[in-house]
Amino acid sequence: MVNVSQFTERLKKIMDFYNMSASTFADKVGVQRSSISHVLSGRNKPSLDFVLKVTTAFKDVDMYWLVNGKGNFPSQKENPSSPTPSLFENNQKKESEGKIIERIVVFYTDGTFSEYHK
Repeated sequence: MVNVSQFTERLKKIMDFYNMSASTFADKVGVQRSSISHVLSGRNKPSLDFVLKVTTAFKDVDMYWLVNGKGNFPSQKENPSSPTPSLFENNQKKESEGKIIERIVVFYTDGTFSEYHK
């Protein structure tokens, strides 16, 4: 059984990690804003559909961590389609020119961002 108060804390951790408000989070996940409000307040328990939408929208959220709190967030899964490693690998060429990539920030139209560090 899901401990609702612990689940809401993990949900808040995701929102804080991505610097998202509840309404922005609801839009990103694809649920009504009231659904997020009800889950965060403890009025409603999260449904399986809700959990699946969160883990689909945020690939680094492990379902087992979200539901049971066991595991890591962000998940330690390798993402082979991520462009970040190759950008940092090219960093060696730039070092000879005196330029070193320190970090890369990608901004999205919904106001969120992803940050990658060497």
